[in-house]
Amino acid sequence: MPRITLVGYRGTGKSTVAALLAARLGCTWADADAVLEQRLGTSIAALVRDRGEPAFRDAEAAVLAELLESATGVLATGGGVVLRAGNRDLVRRFGRPVAWLTAPAGVIRGRLAADALTAGRRPALAGDDPLAEVDAALASRDPLYREVADAVFDTAAAPPAAVAERIAAWVEAGAARRRDDA
Repeated sequence: MPRITLVGYRGTGKSTVAALLAARLGCTWADADAVLEQRLGTSIAALVRDRGEPAFRDAEAAVLAELLESATGVLATGGGVVLRAGNRDLVRRFGRPVAWLTAPAGVIRGRLAADALTAGRRPALAGDDPLAEVDAALASRDPLYREVADAVFDTAAAPPAAVAERIAAWVEAGAARRRDDA
């Protein structure tokens, strides 16, 4: 099982923070989206385009289950992993502690617009523009992230290294374990 699982919408810094956090904690890390793309030999955007979102979500769920069983360090999940109740159950049961990385919609849109990989790797799931769907997606996913999260970390104002340090301190202090018996 992972030492800690990161959830949050695309562009909140999960992959960047996961790498820094793993270095800080002296452990490995995995990016579920990167593992999925490597296994399937295609980008998520191409998978969604060619086989549809349900096929992507099925593959995402399979990778999540495998990583929750085998990962021993930091796990960065895909932004939409919380959309399926089964995935949320797996994260709650096997991914704790869970840190939810957040940022306001405007910050996320700015990060996605500045990321040259957004168009090729991150598909729009509700139309043609991944930037246009941010507000609605955040609103609909907020309660789902909240359902699995043990703590929330805002990534808007602090650099990724500072966010990783705050999460590491939280993990090391044992605060992450408080909800284990809930």
